[in-house]
Amino acid sequence: MIAVVANPTAGKGRHAAQLPALLAHLGPHELLPAGVDAIRAAVAGGAEAVLAMGGDGTVHAALQAVAGTGVPLGIVPLGTGNDLSAGLGLPADPRAAVAAFAAGRTRTVDLARVDGAHGSTWFGSVLAAGFDALVNERANAMRWPRGPRRYDLAIFAEMARLRPLRYRLVVDGVPEELDSVLLAVGNTVAYGGGMRICPGADPTDGLLDVTLGVAGRLALATLKPKVRTGAHVDHPAVRTLRARTLEISGPDLHCYADGERIGPLPVTVTCVPGALTLLH
Repeated sequence: MIAVVANPTAGKGRHAAQLPALLAHLGPHELLPAGVDAIRAAVAGGAEAVLAMGGDGTVHAALQAVAGTGVPLGIVPLGTGNDLSAGLGLPADPRAAVAAFAAGRTRTVDLARVDGAHGSTWFGSVLAAGFDALVNERANAMRWPRGPRRYDLAIFAEMARLRPLRYRLVVDGVPEELDSVLLAVGNTVAYGGGMRICPGADPTDGLLDVTLGVAGRLALATLKPKVRTGAHVDHPAVRTLRARTLEISGPDLHCYADGERIGPLPVTVTCVPGALTLLH
């Protein structure tokens, strides 16, 4: 039996009307209630595959249940950003994604695991532990305004108090201390709806891609548009590296991955090769 978790509100509900037709093409399936626990129960109960129909948040929840189990995951992108689906090279059109899922082809790809005081969490796209994490934290704490404007105001507020953060990293066992404004760890290329923060990331190479950078307000404002294409990594203020395991400590902040709040630093991020069996 195929276990399906569907979020009709993903992408501001623009695909909600398509859900009945998409589900009808699946054949026998069990529609699960939302939440990680329900997906884990379905996997433990012998589900042949899990299908996540929604945005990156829905897929992130499904990863917690299927990672390392060998149970295949299919993704039907219905969200606003769909960064993980795009980063894995899956069809952007929901109908094409369902058709691909029905073909039953699988391949394995890497996932990243974050271990810290919060426990262990899997992610597929990018972990943010710098300026963007601070913006997310501020936006989530704001009661007004609603919608994208809240995020814009959070960016403005964090830019006003911008300062380099002092990090202590351990990169594959080698310690170093550094100041940085940016710190992103990518299993795939993008976050934030196509922002290519780790443009060299490959979810089949067994490595994490890390983007660091020290920049003032003006330089950061100049860099931000370049992240859309990945050209920011050519700037002299930006540094990139690759690692199998990265320990991050220092700043008093919470990190985010797949757009979800994970937990406070310190954390250890590990690439786990082949942790996800993907339907494609």
